[in-house]
Amino acid sequence: MKIEKKVRKESFEKIISGVINTEMRIADFECAEGDTIVFKEWNPETQEFTGREVEKEIVALAKGIRPRPWTEENIEKFGFYTISFK
Repeated sequence: MKIEKKVRKESFEKIISGVINTEMRIADFECAEGDTIVFKEWNPETQEFTGREVEKEIVALAKGIRPRPWTEENIEKFGFYTISFK
C-alpha cells in the first residue's frame, strides 16, 4: 500500500538527507511494514505543497499511546504510530 503524508520543510530536509529515519504520527490511518510512505513537502506559510516528495519503505512499525503533542481525544481514539523507514 502507498500512504501519502504532508511534512514541513524542516522535517522533509532531514528525511531526504537521511538525518532522520523515524516519524511519529497519529494512528488515524492504516499502514504496515513493507508499505510505502510518500512524504510530501508542505509550506505552512502558503498552505500549499511545494511539489517535492520522497518515497520511503516502512521497515518497522510500533503502535502505542503517548501523552504529547496530540490531543488526549485523538490519542485515546487512534493511538499513534512510530514509523521507521529506509
